[in-house]
Amino acid sequence: MRFSLSQISPQVWKNGGGSTRELAREEAAGGHMIWRASLARIDQDGAFSAFPGLSRIHCIVSGAGLQLSNPDVKLAADPLKPLHFDGGLDLTAQLRQGACAAFNLIYDPKRIGAEMQICDAGLHHFDDGTQLIFVLEGSLQLETSAGVEQLSTGEGWQGVAGGSVDIVQDGRAVLLRLWHL
Repeated sequence: MRFSLSQISPQVWKNGGGSTRELAREEAAGGHMIWRASLARIDQDGAFSAFPGLSRIHCIVSGAGLQLSNPDVKLAADPLKPLHFDGGLDLTAQLRQGACAAFNLIYDPKRIGAEMQICDAGLHHFDDGTQLIFVLEGSLQLETSAGVEQLSTGEGWQGVAGGSVDIVQDGRAVLLRLWHL
């Protein structure tokens, strides 16, 4: 499945501190979320959404990042460094130097394992399984058993396949791999 930010409307957060564009998701029978990938824009300091019983990988993809904290926990969300943490934590976000954007994966750790990589220019291979690829900068060529796709900034692909991505010079992409436990 191919997707583009240009076709996904942002959903404003209840607290008004930002917005989210849902890129892809998988649900079990009864609507229980197994995983959800999204791109969020964080515009101001404030409460960070908690997802009890779920795990989270949060990666700043533009801006200087933020600090996530409560009286017992301090987490640094640094640019282009995937941060893994318990999605149920009650956290407050404090921006470092203005608004930022983050690629997020929220998932059920009892059902799914997950790995997120930020990849720069070059050829990158991935094994069979559920994949989500999102272009942050530049463009790439995706090759799977289903064929060849060209993706540009703000475009992505999600599917079940192995293959490779060839990211152009000065390009960058998120490669997300998910597997059922």
